Amino acid sequence: MAEQKNQNEHLNVEDALTQSEAFLIKYKNAIIGGVVAVIIIVAGFIMYKNLYAEPREEKAQAALFKGQEYFEQDAFEQALNGDSIGYAGFLKVADDYSGTKAANLAKAYAGICYAQLGKYEDAVKMLDSFDGSDQMVAPAILGAAGNCYAQLGQLDKAASTLLSAADKADNNTLSPIFLLQAGEILVKQGKYDDAVNAYTKIKDKYFQSYQAMDIDKYIEQAKLMKK
Repeated sequence: MAEQKNQNEHLNVEDALTQSEAFLIKYKNAIIGGVVAVIIIVAGFIMYKNLYAEPREEKAQAALFKGQEYFEQDAFEQALNGDSIGYAGFLKVADDYSGTKAANLAKAYAGICYAQLGKYEDAVKMLDSFDGSDQMVAPAILGAAGNCYAQLGQLDKAASTLLSAADKADNNTLSPIFLLQAGEILVKQGKYDDAVNAYTKIKDKYFQSYQAMDIDKYIEQAKLMKK
């Protein structure tokens, strides 16, 4: 009986480890390729409709528009660096129209494009240069940076950035995603108590979220691996 119990525990630990190792691919795609893209696209659409107060802002937003189309088509290289038919690219828009809201948004787009192209150091630089206070866009960009740090193997920085993004968002949509990502990084580092704290916050504070549905499994796995 004791041998069977030990075998079951060993299998559970292996399962938890496998999930932790899968984190880098699983959650990079989930947040960088999904949630952030949707938020930025929505923000860009709102800006395109409403930000025509100044001529320079209007020109900047017009320059940004084609890049948004490329971005939605997953044509990240063209979105980032431009094409041969007149579109300059997010990097050029951010530089040429520095100080405008459209240029700021171009930095966010550029950061996501870099991340999708696997250029994580460049992605972090662009994402860090984005200046926003919106309760959805700003923490989403911070969370994307956290995922890039994870891809670069900077796990301490990744976990702390994701935890900050969760606090900054403070909602049932983004916070549980970032807490779950942070928890899996912490498990990977052997910081099981910190991982349990992150998971437990999902259970206690964001219990209405999708991630809360099976969070008990993550909590138990982290506790089991600590033994």
